[in-house]
Amino acid sequence: MALLTGKVAVITGAGRGIGREEALLLAKHGAKVVVNDLGGHFDGTGQSRSPAEDVVKEIRSAGGEAVANFESVTDFKAAKRIIECAIDNFGKLNILVNNAGILRDRMMFNMSEEDWDAVISVHLKGSFNLARHATAYWREQHKAGNVLNGRLINTSSDSGILGNAGQSNYGSAKAAVAAMAIIVDREMSRYGVTANAIAPIARSRLTVDATPQTAAGMAQRPGEWDAFTPAHVAPLVVWLASDDAKDVHGEVFRVGMGNVWLMRGWHTGSKVSKKGSMWEPAELGTKLKEELAKGVTKKESMGEVMGGGA
Repeated sequence: MALLTGKVAVITGAGRGIGREEALLLAKHGAKVVVNDLGGHFDGTGQSRSPAEDVVKEIRSAGGEAVANFESVTDFKAAKRIIECAIDNFGKLNILVNNAGILRDRMMFNMSEEDWDAVISVHLKGSFNLARHATAYWREQHKAGNVLNGRLINTSSDSGILGNAGQSNYGSAKAAVAAMAIIVDREMSRYGVTANAIAPIARSRLTVDATPQTAAGMAQRPGEWDAFTPAHVAPLVVWLASDDAKDVHGEVFRVGMGNVWLMRGWHTGSKVSKKGSMWEPAELGTKLKEELAKGVTKKESMGEVMGGGA
C-alpha cells in the first residue's frame, strides 16, 4: 500500500547511505522527492553532483518523480532555495527529512574550533535552516486555508541520545536536533504539523568510512541477514511522513537492525528532598550517593545496546 501518494518530500544528504534509502522508499510509496546532496566527503570537504543525480535516476527508472538539488544546508538562503525547489517543481512541500551530516571525531582536548564549527554547522544549523523555512511555509499555507499536514523528521544519533567518546561536536549537535524536533512539534502542532526524530543504527559513511573501527562489526557477511543495512531505517521514516502518523508528536525513535525503540529523554530517575532548611553540601552528597548506588539513574551506553533486542 502506497502511504505517500500525492506528497512532496525534501530529503537532505540523500545521495548516499541512509538518505538514499529514505529517498528511494519515499518515492516507492508515491512521494515526489527533492534529493538534496552537496556530494562532499564524510568530513564535509569537496562536492560532487553525482550522488544526488544517481539517486534521481534510480527513482525515475522505477517510475517515480524526483529532482536533484546540490545546495549546502549550512547556508540559510540556500536552505530556502532547497524548500523552494520542491514548491517550484512539484507545487508544494509536505515532508522534510533533515539527514545531511558530516563527521570530524576528536577527543575534546584535541578538537579544533574548525572541527567543532563544521560539524555543528551541518547538523544543527543545517537542520535549523531547513526547518525554519519549511515551518514558515506550512504556517503560511495553513493560515491561507491550505492544510498540508507537514512532517518534519530530524536525524539524531546514538551519540546524541546515549553519548560516545570522541564525538562531543557530533553528539552535541545530534542531541540538539532531537530536542529541536520536540520543541518544533509543540510550536507547529496547531498547524497540522508533526515533528519527530530518529536515531539510526546503520552502515553509512559516518559509521564505516569515518570510523573504520566499526566497519568490521557492521559489514554484511555472505549468506547472512544484513542487520546494518540503512534500508532498515527507511520504513520508519515513510510511516512518520504518512497521514497514519498524524498523532505522533515530538517523539524520538532509535531504529536499526530490525528494531525500533521508543526513546525517553531526560526524565526523573530519582529524587532527594529536604524541607524546612537548606541542604548542607556534604549531607546532600551522602544522600545523592545513596541514590546513585541503587542504580536507578544508570544510563545505557552505546556498547550495551548495539546488540539489538527490544
